[in-house]
Amino acid sequence: MDSARYRPSRRDTRQRRSIAAGPRHTPPGFDFTLYIRAVCHDMVRRLPQLQHIDLRRVAISFSQARKSVAHGLQAALTPMRFEGGRSYTVRRGRRLGVQQIVDTDGNEMLYLLSFYLPRFMNQAFEEKLVTVLHELWHISPHFDGDLRRLPGRCYVHSHSEQEYDAAMAQLARQWLALHPPPELYAFLRKTFVDLQHEHGQVFGTRIAAPKLIPLDPPASSP
Repeated sequence: MDSARYRPSRRDTRQRRSIAAGPRHTPPGFDFTLYIRAVCHDMVRRLPQLQHIDLRRVAISFSQARKSVAHGLQAALTPMRFEGGRSYTVRRGRRLGVQQIVDTDGNEMLYLLSFYLPRFMNQAFEEKLVTVLHELWHISPHFDGDLRRLPGRCYVHSHSEQEYDAAMAQLARQWLALHPPPELYAFLRKTFVDLQHEHGQVFGTRIAAPKLIPLDPPASSP
């Protein structure tokens, strides 16, 4: 798998980095992140439950799964803000922020959506749709960089992740019933090996997980 690279910003590279639009010369092959973004865009456009999402401020990336097994992490949503959309949290008396991700126009990303290949592509078609919607649903209705917080202690998936995914399966059926163009999601009916055989290589944007960055200067020694 090949990938487009992001380039560090000229500003403090510990706190901010920019995502390049893509390789200067697009290589032959299948651009996974381009195609999966198109699916996400259509879901957001057609489903009223997701229309608070502005995908221009959601970075989409792929990561290579370390083990080629069916079980394990398929995708992940990383919020770029803390509870209530705050830009920092306090730990041990020090403020910490999240390393920013910006596009080449300087627009700051509020979320990072990552897919793990080849594992994601080796799921059944319906499971792929559930995975995509599972992660998009985590985006706060306020679209403030925080997660959607559900009632109770298990605020991410409520009391039952199984029920959460059942709700996402219903949302997937709702999306398909709205007749998105079949060619838009045809690639999701294939395996990773199918894409390799058809296109030669699978590539896309690859973004490392952002780090927590200290915002306060270290205390001076006496």
